[in-house]
Amino acid sequence: MVTIEKLTQIIELPEGVTVEIKDRTIIVTGPNGNVSKKLTTKAIEIFVKEGKVIIAPKVKSTRSEKCLVNTYNAHINNMIKGTQEPYVYKLKICSSHFPMSVKINGKDFVVSNFIGEKVTRNLKLKEGADVQLDADVITVTSSNKEVAGQVAADIEKLTRRPGFDKRIFMDGIYITMKAGVELK
Repeated sequence: MVTIEKLTQIIELPEGVTVEIKDRTIIVTGPNGNVSKKLTTKAIEIFVKEGKVIIAPKVKSTRSEKCLVNTYNAHINNMIKGTQEPYVYKLKICSSHFPMSVKINGKDFVVSNFIGEKVTRNLKLKEGADVQLDADVITVTSSNKEVAGQVAADIEKLTRRPGFDKRIFMDGIYITMKAGVELK
């Protein structure tokens, strides 16, 4: 068994970023807004002390507690990064057979004439994500990495066609950039 001191993770807070913990919810506030996440486990203790976030197991120090400490370390680092600079996901609209029409009506994302369908495909966009449409490129930005990624995945899934080979039937909307990293 490993000692608790060895499992403790310490995150230095950059200037302009504050972390607050209320009712098992972590709230990170920075120049780009704030992001919050609810703690789901009681085995991990997170507290802020002298400009540092300290993540440690409460009692035991087994393998599962080590995994939880590292997971929350990654979540908090993503939250800090997102409050400083937003996460950007880009999607490409591909329509080779039928001219697909894509619109954003408030919080609704609408795809019409997808592969010649008469019925439109609709998606309710999640709160916290900003979706922009520029010709055949869709840009999703958010300070919360999970929200930005989920909205991009939902848009891609809206035009999914199981049972068809993507190399031949290329119509759809596909993610081309995840959190600033180009996909190949």
